[in-house]
Formats: sequence, structure tokens, C-alpha cells
Amino acid sequence: MLLVGLALAAPAAAQDAPALSIRPFVLGAGQSFAAVDTFDAAFGRSYDLFFGGGVQVVVQDRFYFEGTASRFTQKGQRAFRSGGQNFRLGIPLTATIIPFEVTAGYRFHLSPRLRPYIAAGVGTYGYKETSEFSDPAENVDVRHVGFVANGGAEFRLHRWLGVGADVQYTHVPGILGGSGVSQQAGENDLGGVAARLKLIVGR
Repeated sequence: MLLVGLALAAPAAAQDAPALSIRPFVLGAGQSFAAVDTFDAAFGRSYDLFFGGGVQVVVQDRFYFEGTASRFTQKGQRAFRSGGQNFRLGIPLTATIIPFEVTAGYRFHLSPRLRPYIAAGVGTYGYKETSEFSDPAENVDVRHVGFVANGGAEFRLHRWLGVGADVQYTHVPGILGGSGVSQQAGENDLGGVAARLKLIVGR
């Protein structure tokens, strides 16, 4: 209701954008992982939520640079794969993914309130997997570089408040595929496709 009120109260005319704008934001994302069998075996599904935030630097209301940090944590079970089927072992595990992403993009001036955008960049992705019943050598704690691209649109609710919605693709090789279900299923990409929603503060 607050967002609707702000949208109705916002001046309809476009106001001159500053030459340089620094805008913090918070975000939530629902990601469908590329490693379908790996995540389905451990967690019972191949999609989950990320939460985080970051900062965006916009130049002349067109070019922008964005830094984002987010986090995914989920509890599941260790598993193995045989004959094309996954079998859970009843051994609890906790997996955590922490991405840090930097992108550069361009904003299109479709209307005073609506700014479609596209962006691409790189990220560093940390993956940690622990189980209290495992030998410490069986736990995983690695980080690897990946590629990221996204596209969507920002809608200005108010002079100082906007909402961005986009679809993001990530490709993160080098973490999965070395052992366990991911190796047996031939999956080596920790990335996937995510639908993201951002609440942006700033002009």
C-alpha cells in the first residue's frame, strides 16, 4: 500500500537526473539452478531463494555500474546417483552460496518512469558444504569466478524510490563436477537462471 501511495503521489513529469547518482538497493531472487540433478538430490528441488543487496552508480541516467552481494543457505542430505536415479543417504548437510557480482550496463529511456536495462559482468562465487557427521576432509569450501548477464526494467515509484525487475543468467564452472552426484550426473555449472526484484533508493 505504501508503494502504491508513493507511485500515485510522485510527480508525473520527468525530473532532470543528476550527472552521477549513487543508489543502494536490496534484492530478492528466485533461482533455478543449472545443476538440476545435483540440487534435487540434496535438497529435493532445483530452485531456491537468494537475498542480498548492493550499490549502483548511474552516469547521466544511461550508463551504470553495479556491485551486488547475496546469499543462499539451505539444509538437505548427502546423496548418491545410480542408474540415473538419486538416492538420499539421510546424512544432514548445509550448503551456502555467497556470490559477489560486478556488472556494467545501459539504461534505455523508454518513458519518464520506465527504464529498461541490460548488463553483463563477472562474479566470484563461494560454495560451502558442511555436515556434522562428516570427516572434515569431506566438507567443501571453495570459490570460483563466473560470468553474469541480466536484463529487465526499473519503474520509478517516486523521485527517490524505484523498483527493478529482471532476469539474470549466471555461468559458474569449476566448483561442481569433481565428485558426488554432480560428477555422476555430468553437471559442472553452479549457476542458473534467476528472477530478481530490487528496491532501489536514490534518483
